Order: sequence, then structure tokens, then C-alpha cells
Amino acid sequence: MWIIPANAVRDSLAPSIEGEPGTDRVFQVPPGTVLNFEQMNPLRKLVDLCGNTRLAAGRRFYLEEDLQHLFPVASLDLYGPQGNDADVLDPTRQDNKGDFQKQNLRDFHPTGVTLVRGWVSVDDWVGPFLKLSYQGGLDSKLARAVGGELGERIRLWLKIAGRTTTELLEVPHVLETGRHEIELWGYPGADLRDHLDEAGRAACDRGELVAYPDLIRGRRDDFARQGQDDLFLNQISPDCAMHPTLPLEVEVAWSDTSGQVWDSQGGANYHYQFSMILRGPEHCLAGGLSSQPHGGIGTVHYHNLLSNYGRYSGMRELARSLESWQFDAFGHKEGAGRTEPFFAVDYVDLGILHSHSGIGLHRHRDNQEIFFMVQGRALIAVGDWCKRPERERCIEVRTLRPGHLVLLKPGQLHGLMNQSESEAVLLTFGGYD
Repeated sequence: MWIIPANAVRDSLAPSIEGEPGTDRVFQVPPGTVLNFEQMNPLRKLVDLCGNTRLAAGRRFYLEEDLQHLFPVASLDLYGPQGNDADVLDPTRQDNKGDFQKQNLRDFHPTGVTLVRGWVSVDDWVGPFLKLSYQGGLDSKLARAVGGELGERIRLWLKIAGRTTTELLEVPHVLETGRHEIELWGYPGADLRDHLDEAGRAACDRGELVAYPDLIRGRRDDFARQGQDDLFLNQISPDCAMHPTLPLEVEVAWSDTSGQVWDSQGGANYHYQFSMILRGPEHCLAGGLSSQPHGGIGTVHYHNLLSNYGRYSGMRELARSLESWQFDAFGHKEGAGRTEPFFAVDYVDLGILHSHSGIGLHRHRDNQEIFFMVQGRALIAVGDWCKRPERERCIEVRTLRPGHLVLLKPGQLHGLMNQSESEAVLLTFGGYD
């Protein structure tokens, strides 16, 4: 963690102080400092990254509200506390839960790799796709290892949910983006090119768009629940690349055309996960019809969204594991290895986000939170402020729709942006940090 001295920051436009590459930085906020979050806001930066993402075929093939973006993060710039706690810059020691400034993110620095997954529609087939993009400029790890420009193609080793490519994939350089990009579709036939528009056919011809159903598996209609609400969704098509409730693990290594020079974390490879816990009627664990519920009248169609009991008791989605520097739900620190098998609630808020307004990217060190969309739509961002053992640090972005909720685990960065012309109504509840 690179600590920025107090005199380095006066507002959010303060010049960047260079630390070691990939090093997180904490910016001290002197007492009385008023920060301007309208300028250089990382939430806008993230929305722009999503909006600038180029897909290989015409937009009409993609179900845009189901697109999921993943931006691996090299480093973060965090704001420190303010007031009497301004000198407490170590995030693990910021114990004043009433000082919310310490949660806010000043900036994030992407690694140059991006991933996108979603549903694509070709005639009567709707299935998943995965896009991988590599910024291969002279400052990229692979270009530095090669000692120069990467040329028209690089190569990719890929593992998805335990399945690997049979050989290294050729990843072409795309002139429109200046990046090396490949988009893998789960389309099961050999005639995909024949069903695409001019842009899609051109992408097929240069090798940017490839049908790879052995690796990208599943169909959206696998998850149709009519007449089978009570089926446990985790047991349906578990290898689907767009499974509604199971995370997708993606392991990646990049090489030059020779396959001899690698960007692979020294052979450990890069481990990514699409793992946002987003639930709604079509993302429920199970559901069913309950007649005269609890001695009532008529019928209720229910959906199990999150649960710690019954057949879901082994999932422990509402539980949390505690580090030695985290408070438990009762305000105590008692060492590492503790687990709380419940979700603690200290507040319930209803927020109305005006048009083109958003909740900034911030973190909660200790507590869990749920965002439930009542009305409207917004982009929801969730990511880790510290690296997890099982995956690289990333920020994941999806669309949050009415009737959907997102569960935020302790330590996760999160933010919400209403880009529409209408208000969005959001219910939030959880424990304060």
C-alpha cells in the first residue's frame, strides 16, 4: 500500500503521485478538505469503459441488458478518512464506522484486459458468448517480454469451468479498437457466418468471432422454469457459460505468435470470475406456488432468492467469514477464522436516484449489504478492494432491473449508475461500516 502524504491532496483533481507499478495508494484527506466528486469520478470512468466496449457482430444479436463486463484491476487509489481520523490510512485499521469518507474510491487502474459475457440470439437459438480483449501496446506485459510490437496476432490459452482449449487460440488485432480481441460463441452449428450481418461475417473472416460450443456451453431455454419452479437452479445445466446463479471461472494466459513468450503471471495464469450475486424471478434458486400461505387466501408464487436453510444450508450465501481486522455484527474483534452464519441488518433505506445520478464506487470493510431495485434500471458495479485467493481483483458490471437484488459481501467495492431519463427507486439494507 503506497501512502500519499497529506500535502499531496487538496481535492479530487490533485496530481497523481507515482508509486510502484500495480501498487495501491491511499490519499490522505486533511481536515476541512472538500472533495469534488463531480470531476474525474471513477463511476463515470467505469460507465465509459462499458459504453466503449465493441462487440464483434451487430448489436441486434446481443441481449444488451444481460451483458456482463469484467475489468481486471491493477491498482486502486483510495481516499483516507477525514476529521480526527485523517492520519489513519491503513484500511485495516480504520475502525470509525461513522466516517464514510474512508470508503470512497478515488480512482482505479485497469490492467488492459477486459472480458464480456452475455446472451446472443441467432434465429431460434439463444446461447452464451465470451469476449476477451488484450491491450497489447508497447507498455503491456507481453510486449515488454517480446521486446517490441506484438504484430497482427497473439495467442491465447483458455480454461473455462475446467474445460481448456484444444490448442492455442489465434487472437487478431482489431483496427477499430487497437486491441487484440476474440469473441467465442456457443453456437452449435458450422454455419454461424451465414446468419450474421456484414460486421459479423467480417469478424468471422479475420478470426475475431469463433463458434466454440465445446468450450462455451448452454442455451438460455435450459433455464425456462414453467412447470418446474421447484428445481434447484444450481443443478440445472451447471456448465452453462451464462448460468444465472453459479459463478463462471475463466483462466487465461497470453503468448506471442511463437507460443514461447508469455504473459501468464510466471506460469500461474490469470484467474477471473464472473461472480456477482444477482437474483430475481429468473435468477432464483427455486420457487413454486403456495396455496393459502400461512393460513391466508388464494395463491402466492414464491421465489427463493437467498437462503441459509433447508436444501440451501450448504451454500451459506448469507454467511460471512471474518478476518482478524474485521468487526463482527456485535462490534467485536476476536481474531481470524470466525464465521457468522447470518445476515446482519442495521439499516433499511429507500433511495430515489434522479436521472443521470449514481452512488459512487466505495467499499465496506466489515459488513454485507443488499441493493434491491424497485423501479427503473441502473448499472450495478461490484468488485474486490483486495485480491482474493481464488481470483484476480476485478470490477464486474451488470444491469440491475426491477425485482432484482445484488448481495454485496464484506470488502467489495460497489456503485450504481442511473443513466436513464427516468428515476430509479432502490431499497438498500444491511450493516454499516
